[in-house]
Amino acid sequence: MIIDSHTHIFPLLMRERREEYLRRDAAFAEMYTSPKARLAGAEELLAAMDEAQIDKSVVLGFAWSELEPCVQHNDYLLEAAAKSGGRLIPFCTIQPRAGNDAFREMERCARAGARGLGELRPDSQGYRLDGGAAAEVLAEAALRHGLVLLFHVSEPVGHDYPGKDALSVASFYRFVAGYGGQAVIGAHWGGGLPFYALMPEVRRALANAYFDTAATPLLYDPAVYRQAVDLVGAERILFGSDFPLIDQRRQRQAIEEVFPADDPARALILGENARRLLRLEP
Repeated sequence: MIIDSHTHIFPLLMRERREEYLRRDAAFAEMYTSPKARLAGAEELLAAMDEAQIDKSVVLGFAWSELEPCVQHNDYLLEAAAKSGGRLIPFCTIQPRAGNDAFREMERCARAGARGLGELRPDSQGYRLDGGAAAEVLAEAALRHGLVLLFHVSEPVGHDYPGKDALSVASFYRFVAGYGGQAVIGAHWGGGLPFYALMPEVRRALANAYFDTAATPLLYDPAVYRQAVDLVGAERILFGSDFPLIDQRRQRQAIEEVFPADDPARALILGENARRLLRLEP
């Protein structure tokens, strides 16, 4: 089973009224003001999956600054997943600063079939991940509902790009270490956190952390795949494309070029890890 663990789709309303949402949300404007930044719908994603021979894709929400667009986006993700025959797996978003309304929304999404929350961007939404009530309640509520948390984590070095300043490696690590029972995914290789696994205490703290490969061609040399396997193990790495930013077929081929067909790491990274993490039938 091939599973893309990191894709983005937006409801038609947000695609058609893009300018309105650019004015409403600073983080959305930072990432999507350029007309080259595509907004795709479920139909486009499903067509891309057919072309790349991908069985399932995790569809992520956006970390809106207000709860209302989170709910709008969640409705679309849940509806698209329900219509997809199991091919789309919804990860919803909330605004933790909305208090009880946010956690009622989390419970609603879990009951409707969401398998996780993401792509979460605490700094963009105005709450701290490495301390404070929002992080504590988010972790405990997600654990109670069996939801995986997927965070955008930024590299402390390297070139700038729209949306890079989201969550530091240090803050993400403190959250992972502090809530070891909660399954978390660090998007985009967790901002480079796997490279710190050479430190024994960090490696122990990452026992329940996963890292996706989203946008790898824009960030890293292909050597990152093998080196990450050596550092955290193939069972902690998830194939993610960041569709529509990166073509799914391109990202899948990049992994297959590194890991030959008889290498167990290929099957783990391309889908088996995600299947187990998300409790999907084989």
